[in-house]
Amino acid sequence: MLAAAGAFGVVRKVRDGRLRMRGKDGAVRLTGAELGAPLGERATLVQFSTSFCQPCRATRRTLAEVAGMVDGVAHVEVDAESQLELVRRLEILRTPTVLVLDAGGRVVRRAAGQPRRADVIAALGEAV
Repeated sequence: MLAAAGAFGVVRKVRDGRLRMRGKDGAVRLTGAELGAPLGERATLVQFSTSFCQPCRATRRTLAEVAGMVDGVAHVEVDAESQLELVRRLEILRTPTVLVLDAGGRVVRRAAGQPRRADVIAALGEAV
């Protein structure tokens, strides 16, 4: 049991915050109406958060900084507790979850956990 728990911890640490593409993510498109805010002209960083999530605060700062660095990129924060239908549809299992959308609202990358700034910038390069 201890070995299984240790292995789970190692796997989670390696995968936490990594921006990657899941098989069906590329087919998902989101609109400004669904998110409650307009999409960016070039790309949108969508953050699903909850009020009690500690890493969400640091993720908010990181995404706001990156969005401020690149023209036409918007940062939209969605309260997961008030948007349960959208959370279920997108299969959001934990907060923070970050989605990188292209100009058309298509999901390009996704991260569960707090992403690194460099990874967000790299994912934006693919979306723009």
